[in-house]
Amino acid sequence: MTTTQPDVSTAEPPPGRPSPLRRLLPGPPDGTKAGGSTLLRHLVPVVLAGVLVVLLTNQLPPYQNLQVARVCAFLCVTAGYTVLVGLNGQLSLGHGALMATGAYTVALVQRAFEARAVQGPWILPLSLLAAVAVTAAAGLVIGLAAARLRGPYLAGVTLTVATLVPAITTIFTGVFNGEQGLRFPAETPPAFLGAYFQPERWLAWIALLAALLTMLLMANLVRSRFGRSLRAVRDDEVAARLAGIHVARNQVLAFVVSAACAGLGGGVYAVLTATVAPGKFALDLSLFLLMAIVIGGLGSLAGAVWGAILLVALQDLPSLVTDTFTLPAGLAQRLEGNLALAVFGLILIVVMLAAPGGLQGAARTLTARLRPGRRTPHP
Repeated sequence: MTTTQPDVSTAEPPPGRPSPLRRLLPGPPDGTKAGGSTLLRHLVPVVLAGVLVVLLTNQLPPYQNLQVARVCAFLCVTAGYTVLVGLNGQLSLGHGALMATGAYTVALVQRAFEARAVQGPWILPLSLLAAVAVTAAAGLVIGLAAARLRGPYLAGVTLTVATLVPAITTIFTGVFNGEQGLRFPAETPPAFLGAYFQPERWLAWIALLAALLTMLLMANLVRSRFGRSLRAVRDDEVAARLAGIHVARNQVLAFVVSAACAGLGGGVYAVLTATVAPGKFALDLSLFLLMAIVIGGLGSLAGAVWGAILLVALQDLPSLVTDTFTLPAGLAQRLEGNLALAVFGLILIVVMLAAPGGLQGAARTLTARLRPGRRTPHP
């Protein structure tokens, strides 16, 4: 006598018990909310952080305000980069080139408006939106290739992009002006702020708005169903496919999102100096960005903040050393090109040995140990 076994692959779970495949995706099933609106939970700290930084910029001199603006510009990049590498597990060495793509897009759009004598407060937002759109399209092209590659092969493709984009700017000199780069009108404070309003403070506010918007969107993405799908693909692609996740599509979308953030950061970075040149987006910038998110805490948006601060601090280190000490011209030139990378590498080694979770992981562990209400287990 033969008996028919039930098909366990399609059998419905008992009432009240989630499907085994559903358990592969962390978070509430079927998109239900756990603890109110995610957008509101993230909006409040973002607004508070924005108010604090604005108050801080009112007390800082011009150069420090430019540093704040640079941190915010890099934060746009590191926030999207940590989603790609930390949340989805795809390694990219070409984000410096994506920053260059956004920067050159802003420069070309701004120069086109200047040539036609077009003015208005909407020009800068439109230029930055164009930078986001162009780099998102570039991220789509790279992502389609990345969906078919893994490990060192993916790193090799993105490394090619990192070297290709600066080369294009030197080949098509009629458009990009070669090594000299492109200049465009500097962004000035609006008239209602007063004739003596500090231009550097206005630039810091522009960069801060871009960074806060990026952090808000990335925080909601991380907590969304799409964010949970990215984590599932990172942890186990086979299990993710069994759970009904389209692995390739999620990987391509992760690249598009990360590239759009890099384009916004590159565009803001170009606005800060009103100029863009290939030398600003060399290969070492991509290495700096990768080390920054690893040191800050891979996969953590708070770690992206640490990484952006480190990027600005260490890039200013060579000039600080040469200004503090009297050094021979040859030595000063070598330090200018290699000191920041050497110090960054040393910090990376120390952090990985002492705190594998990065600076944010170490801060989280320390906070948990010092918390007054922390319970100690009974014997």
